[in-house]
Amino acid sequence: MSLAERYSQIKASIPPDVTLVAVSKTRGAAEIQALYALGQRHFGENYPQELREKQPALPQDIAWHFIGHLQRSNVKHVVPFVHLIHGVESEGLMTEIQKRAVATGRTVDVLLQVFIAHEETKHGLSPVELRAALNDWPWRAWPNVRVRGLMGMATNIDDRAQVRREFEGLAALWAEVRRLKVFPEDQFTELSMGMSGDAELAIAAGSTMVRVGTAIFGAR
Repeated sequence: MSLAERYSQIKASIPPDVTLVAVSKTRGAAEIQALYALGQRHFGENYPQELREKQPALPQDIAWHFIGHLQRSNVKHVVPFVHLIHGVESEGLMTEIQKRAVATGRTVDVLLQVFIAHEETKHGLSPVELRAALNDWPWRAWPNVRVRGLMGMATNIDDRAQVRREFEGLAALWAEVRRLKVFPEDQFTELSMGMSGDAELAIAAGSTMVRVGTAIFGAR
């Protein structure tokens, strides 16, 4: 199956109000350019150095999503142009993004990452930690960081009932945060969950943004 056929198939399976982020980590500029030519504009990268190298070589209207685990030392490499940072989980990272956003004259959009999986390799705040952060973190100290919503990754497991429960739990938490109005309702609108193997379950649970890589680009 060609890139165009795979992309068309994926697009047809995703509602128009759900953002498709094409995961382009380790993919070359030519592959990304080919998908861009088919109409894709949102691309997700995991590694700061790789993203720094790709960004100037590709069309400037690409919306780059940083979807990997971002360390404070690498914030300065992505803040100048990133569209959305998906995995914020600490006050320190918020402070660093604020510092770099001010230095570049930008307001940077982020998602708070919530740990919903039964896997130690995943990152994020627990639901209890998130609720505490809503009360305790100095949100007004970060005027150049705009919290757009939540992000979470389900357990990588064949038990679809468990994956569904994890997504539904995160969707309920997202709705709870919206009700608290810590962030403006018209700002806190994104729920990023779902990847190639579980996007359908995530969308059914209320995801507004899915991250798909191999199902679009094909095997490496």
